[in-house]
Amino acid sequence: MTRPTETKDRNPEIPKPAATVILVRQHLDDLQVYLLKRSAESGFMAGNYVFPGGTVDAEDQDFQLWRNRIDLDLNGIGKQLGGDLGVEEALAFVVAAVRETLEEAGVFLAHGQKANSQELDRICQLRLTPDLPKGWFQKLAVSEEWTLALSRIYRWSHWITPQRMSRRFDTRFFLAAIPSNQVCHPDSRETTHGLWVNPRKGLAGNLEGKIPLSPPAVITLHELAQYQSLDDMMKAAKVRQWGKPLLPRFIPLEKGAVIVEPWDSMYGHKKIRINGDQLSKAVLPVGESFSRIWYHDGAWRPVKTQA
Repeated sequence: MTRPTETKDRNPEIPKPAATVILVRQHLDDLQVYLLKRSAESGFMAGNYVFPGGTVDAEDQDFQLWRNRIDLDLNGIGKQLGGDLGVEEALAFVVAAVRETLEEAGVFLAHGQKANSQELDRICQLRLTPDLPKGWFQKLAVSEEWTLALSRIYRWSHWITPQRMSRRFDTRFFLAAIPSNQVCHPDSRETTHGLWVNPRKGLAGNLEGKIPLSPPAVITLHELAQYQSLDDMMKAAKVRQWGKPLLPRFIPLEKGAVIVEPWDSMYGHKKIRINGDQLSKAVLPVGESFSRIWYHDGAWRPVKTQA
């Protein structure tokens, strides 16, 4: 796996708006989250396990069209998905989230008169069509009268890619329980493998190098690991706000890199000195609090803050 790319340009790239959905489910007594492995040829987080998501397209921003194809009124959008986002902007982000979840994971968060297993299977196959034209998702929603199920989607977190990364995104992370009548299927292009996993087991797999997670996924699974059931998690999600955007710092090392999170005690310092030779001894077990993530041997692992 290649080392994450960084740029030394004094004028960092402007982050592109993007949206991600954390799909969750209760499987018997186990609370699980769905992860997708990005293709090794991907230009961003290649080979890492992430949540379904991608950039906000122009078609996602057609407010007049989408306001009539959702199950929340404008007040409901502002209350459930807004916050620091205006209603039009919030709608664009969540439409992108629904579209990307369909494209990458084969899950359609929508209602329709023909919302049976055969129709859902057909749409799941449709999204695999090579070179789908722009606007295909719009046409699907309008021509077949689908209504996006925004009522089942909630705010979770707001991440901005570090300034020194060569590709940057301003990403809203949403959370939704997968509909009981649907099954996840990776697209086998942008994503090559998918799995349902308990958050703590996913974090343990990351430490072992078996489930290499992206940095936001490491943080998010640590957050999700505190919940014992889907009901507890959904109750928390319903009252969760966006909060301040999380803009980590990327510190390149001779071998690998370290990401320093905004709550780190040294985050605001002009220079952060890191002894790369000591990091292998500083890796933290699952459940320990952390503010730094070390990239080494194709995996991002939480590490202690060095004195």
